[in-house]
Amino acid sequence: MHFLNIDQLSEQQILGIFDAADQLKRNRNSSILSSRTFVLFFPESSIRTRLTFEKGIKDLGGDSILFPPETLDKRESLEDVMQYIQNWGDGVIVRHADFNKMKELAEQATIPVINAMSSVNHPCEIISDLYRISRMRSDYRKLVYTFVGPAGNICNSWRHIAQAMDLNFNHACVEGERLSLDNLNYRFHTELEAVLENSDIVLTDSLPAPFRTRAYIDRYQITLDRMKLANEGALLNPCPPFFRNEEVSDDAINSDYFAGHAFKRDLIHVQQAILLACLGINNPSGD
Repeated sequence: MHFLNIDQLSEQQILGIFDAADQLKRNRNSSILSSRTFVLFFPESSIRTRLTFEKGIKDLGGDSILFPPETLDKRESLEDVMQYIQNWGDGVIVRHADFNKMKELAEQATIPVINAMSSVNHPCEIISDLYRISRMRSDYRKLVYTFVGPAGNICNSWRHIAQAMDLNFNHACVEGERLSLDNLNYRFHTELEAVLENSDIVLTDSLPAPFRTRAYIDRYQITLDRMKLANEGALLNPCPPFFRNEEVSDDAINSDYFAGHAFKRDLIHVQQAILLACLGINNPSGD
C-alpha cells in the first residue's frame, strides 16, 4: 500500500493507524523491521519529519539510506529509478515539493511509497496531530477545528482528514483562498474573530512571502487576546516551523493555549504505524 494523501484513506484505516501507534508506544523494543531497508529522499532543512522517520525505522530494527530530494530531479526516468530502487529497498519515503513525482514513483513501484511532505499536502503530520488530539480529548470528533491562513499543504490535509473523520472544519483567510464549496466538513470565513468564538482547535501554518504583510498579519495573526475568544479549553496548534509575531504572536505561544513542543512527540509512533500499514504488517507488537 502507498501512502500519498489522506483522501485515499477510510475512517477505518485512520483509526487502525491510531491503534497501531498505541501498540508501538507500549512496545518500544520491537525488531519488526529487522533486515528491511528504506530509501529516504529528504532535504537537509528537514528536521522533525526526517528525524522521526529515521529514528522510527532504526528503533524497529530497520535501516535507512538517505538521498537529497534533488536526486529525483535528474534526467533519468522515474520509472527506471524506481525499478532499480526496489531491487534493494523495502520502501521509499519522499519529501519533495512536486507531488506528481511521488505519484509517478508509486505508479511504477511494487514497494510502498510514502509522502513525507509535498507542496500540496502533508499527510503524516496531520494524521499525527489528530492522533495526539484524540489522546488528549476523548470528544475530539465533536470539536470544532479552525485553520487560519492561506490554502497550502497543511490546510489541504486538514480538510481531507476532516472529511474522512467527519470533523467540523473551518478555514479563515482572505477572499481567494477558499478550497472548495462549503459543506458540512468545510466552511470558509473571512472574519477571524467571529469564527474563533466557536473554535476548539486553532491551527496555523507559516506564511508564504506574499502574506507577510502588516495588513494581513494585523487581520489574521493568532494573538493571546484572540485565543481568549475561543471555547473553554481551546488549543493552539501551529504547524512548525512557526514564526513568532507572524502567523502567531509571541504571547500566544507563551500561553497555556499553545499545544507545546511535546505535542509532536507521537509523530514517531504514528509514522511507524503508517510504515507498517503500508507493508501490510497488522500486528505491530510482533506477538
